Amino acid sequence: MLVHTVLFWLRKDLDGDQITDFRISLETMKGIQHAEAIYIGSPAETAERPVIDTSYDFCLTVVLKDVAQHDAYQADPIHTEFLKNKDLWKKVKIYDAV
Repeated sequence: MLVHTVLFWLRKDLDGDQITDFRISLETMKGIQHAEAIYIGSPAETAERPVIDTSYDFCLTVVLKDVAQHDAYQADPIHTEFLKNKDLWKKVKIYDAV
């Protein structure tokens, strides 16, 4: 199993409609057949602790069977279409774990 986690920090000048459109575009990723599960969220309102980072706007977590499925996910047309939104974020961080 491979867990692909992507954190997005959106540009601060986006309006509410642009943020909503970004969230909708994230939701389209659930149509990628190579993924076993896809979760989308934003920072939880848990108690503040020094080890918790809540500075991001959205988190995408994708569970995949293996590296081959990860590579297929990356090449999927839905993923390619989503990447057209890259002008909406100022920073992105990816964490892949097996």
